[in-house]
Amino acid sequence: MHRKSLITFLAIIISTSSFAQLGKLVDRAKSTVSTLPTGSANPTEIAAALKQALELGATKSADLLSQENGFFGNQAIKVLFPPEAVKAEATLRKLGFNKMCDDAILSLNRAAEDAAKEAKPIFVSAVKNMTVKDATSILMGSKDAATNYFKQTTTDSLTNVFAPVVQKSLDKVGATQYYSDVATRYNKVPMIAKINPDLKAYVTQKAIDGLFMQIAAEELKIRENSAFRTTELMRKVFAIADKK
Repeated sequence: MHRKSLITFLAIIISTSSFAQLGKLVDRAKSTVSTLPTGSANPTEIAAALKQALELGATKSADLLSQENGFFGNQAIKVLFPPEAVKAEATLRKLGFNKMCDDAILSLNRAAEDAAKEAKPIFVSAVKNMTVKDATSILMGSKDAATNYFKQTTTDSLTNVFAPVVQKSLDKVGATQYYSDVATRYNKVPMIAKINPDLKAYVTQKAIDGLFMQIAAEELKIRENSAFRTTELMRKVFAIADKK
């Protein structure tokens, strides 16, 4: 045995507490690594790469959707009339109130775009709190595992932060008035079910749904196309998932 190795070996034996601690660390490492393919990146690298990918995808999504027309110009997530008001919209358009309906829809999307501006710090916090176990599960999980992680860890915070922003924006761009006008006008039609002019909860949820849909799209890009893996560590770690 080399002299350096012998000294290290003796030092560990001498310290009972160190030996016990070493055993715990070894057991923990075995538990974490047991689910990974042979020869893969170590858990620390996996966690670091996943954090890079998630922060990239989430912040990019928030930046994209918070721009003007981020929601309004994206047909997949564009905020339309609430389901209970679709019939009202159709009726009012038939009666010639197209501009009123168009103004209401535009204002709903402007509120969602304003809310998206507040999402970035919430997502960054969720990424920072990610554990090695979380990262491994996401890497080896389904193609929307990262998106689901965000849903589980940020939905409550997003709802709490978005709601007042949405309300302020709805008031600012006149959405409350536009939609209230629509609801009031429609509710005057006899023999129909009345609609609720309260929009805050509806737009808040649509803003959150749109963000998660965009994050899912960004996650899929990173998983399926190496060109979107912008760091060497991301390329190395996601290559493991490619071979799964």
